Amino acid sequence: MYSLKELYRSGLGPSSSHTIGPYRAGLIIQKRNPSASRFRVTLLGSIAATGIGHFTDKSLATAFEGKDLEIVWRDDIWPKQHPNGLILEAIDKDGTILEEWHTFSIGGGTLIDLGSDINSGDHCYPHKYLSEIMAYCTEEKISLWEYVDRYEDSDIWEYLESIRQTMMNSIADGLSNTEKYLPSPLKYARRAHIVYKEALLEMNPSIRENGFVSSYALAVSEQNASMGLVVTAPTCGACGVLPAVLRYLQEVYQKTDEDIRKALAVAGILGLLAKHNASISGAEAGCQAEVGVACAMAAGASAFLLGHGINHIENAAEVAMEHHLGMTCDPLGGYVLVPCIERNAVSAVRALQSAYYVRMTGASHLISYDEVLQTMIETGRDMAEAYKETSVGGLAKYYQKKLEENSDIPIVSNKGEC
Repeated sequence: MYSLKELYRSGLGPSSSHTIGPYRAGLIIQKRNPSASRFRVTLLGSIAATGIGHFTDKSLATAFEGKDLEIVWRDDIWPKQHPNGLILEAIDKDGTILEEWHTFSIGGGTLIDLGSDINSGDHCYPHKYLSEIMAYCTEEKISLWEYVDRYEDSDIWEYLESIRQTMMNSIADGLSNTEKYLPSPLKYARRAHIVYKEALLEMNPSIRENGFVSSYALAVSEQNASMGLVVTAPTCGACGVLPAVLRYLQEVYQKTDEDIRKALAVAGILGLLAKHNASISGAEAGCQAEVGVACAMAAGASAFLLGHGINHIENAAEVAMEHHLGMTCDPLGGYVLVPCIERNAVSAVRALQSAYYVRMTGASHLISYDEVLQTMIETGRDMAEAYKETSVGGLAKYYQKKLEENSDIPIVSNKGEC
């Protein structure tokens, strides 16, 4: 597996695969072709189908600022290697193509070239499965965060501190933003600051906990939806789950920033395993691969912060992932709003519940985290394409029906000039 730096990335929302990935690709091809006079980016598959709502065009415009850029939308072409395909071309003043680069944005801002896969190249960690890592940690008598410390570069804790700060700032910025609506034609209301105020007044301790956790997740997700700065954990679409749980547990249990950095390391290993052995791409495997993995990461981090060892951490992550199996990705109108934002809030609460459940029942269970990840990717492969970030099935389909019945509801389309 690669470094945690390949999992946790700070960037502008609302989608790591549809904004951060294309943005990075744009910068890369420009650096490789400084003499190019213009560029053309052809978007394929899911990026073409939902790119307008995911602000892919805005992300590319930012990456190629000041350059002559043409964007071509081809939602009729779905690459076999991965549904998030890009063809980037650098062209000189005479019309000669200097470079044609085929790449794929596979989630979390990661790019892989045509014909390659995520498991090619040099790796940071020598183990591929959590069962192997657990056996190694048991033999060496080290914890999961010490495993990270053993194999990462010496600057990993400085890097994780920057990730922690960005996460906490995203919560603070989201809670303080009192604008009525998020930036989209859907007129989707911001709710984070409202839920937080209600939680402050709530007397029932269970509802109060849910209110605080939900408000923190909503805050980050709303920042993400408005192209704010967030951390891929493991993606932008699922970025609210882990920060919400970390802040809440830090407040309630008076954890230090060092504790949170260690929890990020624990969660990061769980996320890396999903990224390398299954998927963290909604376009490839549905939202189970995004919010489901985020919930597993947060559940494992919660178990760690509650004082448990690697067996409880593994079980909590498995419980969380198991109960997201089959979750579809069907964003209304192509925007990272419905059901994405509320889903982050609900799954943050579920992450805590998973850790609490394992705390009470113990770490003995039948299905391992490795097995549930394998099940997740198999489920994703069996899932109909309409339910994998295309906005043509599920909730998005019924929204489309409302469009046909009510002309006042905005229509989102990728067709036309850019």
